Amino acid sequence: MIEVKNVRKSFDRLEVLKGVSLSVNDGEIVSIVGPSGAGKSTLLQIMGSLDRPDMGEVCFNGSSIFKLSANEMAKFRNRNIGFVFQFHRLLPEFSLLENVAIPAMIAGESRREAMAKAEKLLKYLGLENRLEHRPAQLSGGECQRGAVARSLINNPEVVLADEPSGSLDTTNRQELHKLFFDLRRDMNQTFVIVTHDESLAEAADRVIHLRDGQIEKITKSNND
Repeated sequence: MIEVKNVRKSFDRLEVLKGVSLSVNDGEIVSIVGPSGAGKSTLLQIMGSLDRPDMGEVCFNGSSIFKLSANEMAKFRNRNIGFVFQFHRLLPEFSLLENVAIPAMIAGESRREAMAKAEKLLKYLGLENRLEHRPAQLSGGECQRGAVARSLINNPEVVLADEPSGSLDTTNRQELHKLFFDLRRDMNQTFVIVTHDESLAEAADRVIHLRDGQIEKITKSNND
């Protein structure tokens, strides 16, 4: 489904990615691990078309995304890629329900359709009693589950998560990790997750180990 081909990226004179190639299959959960500065977040941003590589390409179902115009790429990203970050990035002036619905409205759905889809997702995630709460009225775990719902609203090909549980306590971290696998089971959702959390990384189908901008090794999960 996703192919990263010989991606290189530098910032000034610092080469952050040095010819990275990998693939992600439909319905797979892949984790990316490595020390700080290994290039993990940069790789994820390029996979999500938030940044461009200096060399190489990223293909979704055989099509190179960086051949699209800026406008086409924004539409592609909105419809095909969900993002979850370490901090939820919910807009403080909107309710949880509105936050989740916004990407669907940007994609052209009516407010009624978008809100109905958002409510269904939030109920699935156990947040049916928090729909009208604003982010400041929610716990960290609730905000992050809301961010997951927002990432799913347009039925994306893949969800890219950058340290999604990094700001959570142990209980909320475990619940969020379980949620990813529940979503794969129930919706065949594909995830690529940058993480320092060993338990999450080891539970993934495959672990991409990055070091100094290159893939050091790829390991497969022993969990069946």
